[in-house]
Amino acid sequence: MRIVFLGPPGAGKGTQAETISREKKLPHISSGNLLREAVETDTETGRKAREYIEKGLLVPDQIVVDIIKDRIVKDDCKDGFILDGFPRTVSQAKVLDEMLKQLGNKLDLVFYFSVSEESVILRLSGRRICSSCGANYHIKFVPSSKDGICDKCGGKLYQRADDKLETVSERLRVYHDQTEDLVEYYKKNGILKEIIADANIKVITKNIFDAIKCTQKNRPLIGYGVV
Repeated sequence: MRIVFLGPPGAGKGTQAETISREKKLPHISSGNLLREAVETDTETGRKAREYIEKGLLVPDQIVVDIIKDRIVKDDCKDGFILDGFPRTVSQAKVLDEMLKQLGNKLDLVFYFSVSEESVILRLSGRRICSSCGANYHIKFVPSSKDGICDKCGGKLYQRADDKLETVSERLRVYHDQTEDLVEYYKKNGILKEIIADANIKVITKNIFDAIKCTQKNRPLIGYGVV
């Protein structure tokens, strides 16, 4: 299965992708993580991407496309993958379609995570990450026992530059301006399934699994949480 998780930042795509990846044994490919790794290791691509990421802007197509292309041609993606955060524009979607066509493949499903703007702002602006081990926390939903300190290793927690309130607002503006057309693009291609991402995490996971199962068996999916 070749799957795309589409939706605004903070919609819960990463959390669900990790679960589906583990259960279905499909590589979880996060464009955001790949870009951040490039920035942290100070690669040439990372230096180009840094100025866009820290301002909450979309990284130019060519930079992202090059990173994704290098990743999906690896052996572990031979039987499928979950793309999280890519594509973000219709132009990127068309490039992805062409890349897969050249490999003799195509996308099977695109999940659109529909979520309120209020939920996104709350989820992202409250997120904290351990500077030592990378553990994730949230000041409201998953707080550490001691404010600002990681429960696992005692490292200091920090807020990513792109999770600050003003940057989150800009990320959402950019998303609405440039990414929402993807919904219509994939809807016309007949592979879009809308997930109500304000629901309970376990309910969302079940809805995704149901959609995958029905797609594999070539059956229509009618049920709560999936459109």
